[in-house]
Amino acid sequence: MTYVVSENCIKCRYTDCVDVCPVDCFRAGPNFLVIDPDECIDCTLCVAECPAEAIFAEDDLPEDQLHFIALNAELSKVWQPIVEKQDAPADADEWRGVKAKLHLLER
Repeated sequence: MTYVVSENCIKCRYTDCVDVCPVDCFRAGPNFLVIDPDECIDCTLCVAECPAEAIFAEDDLPEDQLHFIALNAELSKVWQPIVEKQDAPADADEWRGVKAKLHLLER
């Protein structure tokens, strides 16, 4: 089992999770983070750090978010690792909790 970043991260892109990851498994896109499933060691540290509550164990993903398993795997192959916390976008708090943001994902 691995951990997965879900839709709540889109346009929020808080990076608090990156600071606690012991294996640097996060990858950064323009407005979203993903977890490399090949690197994740299932430590759970990132879950509590995510202000958007966007990180789930693969087995605990809500039914409507299951496609994010494949999306994390796909994008983790092309996006660069992120190993230090960065500032969130200025409007991140406005996007937290907004539903149906997949169409806003920038690749």
